[in-house]
Amino acid sequence: MRLTRTPIRQSALSTLAVVVAAAACYPFAEVIGYRAVALILMFVVSVLAMRLSLYPVLLAAVLSAAIWDFFFIPPYFTFHVNDPADALMLAMYFIIALLNGVLTARIRRFEKTALDEEARANTLKLYDTLFQSLTHELRTPIATILGASDNLLDKDSNLDKSAQKALYGEINTAAERLNRLTNDLLNQSRLDSGFIRPKLDWCDAGELIYTVINRLGPVLSERRVSVQLPENLPLVRLDFGLMEQVLHNIVLNAANHTPEGGTIDIEAAYREGAFYLAVADSGSGFPAAELDRVFEKYHRFSPHKTNGIGLGLSIAKGFVGAHGGAIKAENIPGGGARISIRIPSEAGFLEHSAHE
Repeated sequence: MRLTRTPIRQSALSTLAVVVAAAACYPFAEVIGYRAVALILMFVVSVLAMRLSLYPVLLAAVLSAAIWDFFFIPPYFTFHVNDPADALMLAMYFIIALLNGVLTARIRRFEKTALDEEARANTLKLYDTLFQSLTHELRTPIATILGASDNLLDKDSNLDKSAQKALYGEINTAAERLNRLTNDLLNQSRLDSGFIRPKLDWCDAGELIYTVINRLGPVLSERRVSVQLPENLPLVRLDFGLMEQVLHNIVLNAANHTPEGGTIDIEAAYREGAFYLAVADSGSGFPAAELDRVFEKYHRFSPHKTNGIGLGLSIAKGFVGAHGGAIKAENIPGGGARISIRIPSEAGFLEHSAHE
């Protein structure tokens, strides 16, 4: 617990600060004069007012006035003041110190209230965005499943085999969409909780890439996908499951923003102690004004032409960060976008990994 968390500790801190400042000034009181000491003590009270709550600051104001009177204003070691000017100065010091503490505490309270209200408004806006996205994303696949299943269950529909197969395909696609949405929410929850701990093992980059391509086969069927792997690419130590999800989200995002007949290029490399992975597409690229928000939670680019609630790239960034790596998004001159990943990793070859 920090020293400034509780009222008792704040009071102790304010008392200690005033006493230390007065003790430091005492040997030099004859040189600098007791009026200069008042300015120093006032400065200490002002600094405390910027850091502590109201009552510890009021304590510092009262204590500093008492110490200044007792130790520095003639006659010394008494609270009696002979000079009316000194008495007036002491009264003014006490009033100014109290006002300084009260006003500063109020300003800090107003600032905290404003920040809390801003944070609350941002949270409400975030949840509103999430709720609207979830409502849309859930309604469509659920309606598809209900419609297709109703047709299949209707005994009077007289569907032939091909029509039944098409309806089963619609149900499967809708179910996959719901499953993807659920996984995104669960993965984001894991990231928010801070419990992501990569389980590193030797991974084949080629296997990683083609696993993702196979998973996204229906989505990528209308795009040309190219994979570029150097012949001497070693094995790397990664969490295969997390990186599979990272690449899946990036490639899916590229596919969603690449028109039919477009291209998606996937590259991997290992150099200077790090594993590099890049996915480039021939789509329209990221909106220039929103490029710095690519990996922001629940952010969907406008206009919203694709499905999802804006978590895919945010999760990718979180999983890459859990590996101690970095992820970067950029637009390609002439059209398209590229997302690049760099993860520090050991390198190994099959002979080496066989003994692990």
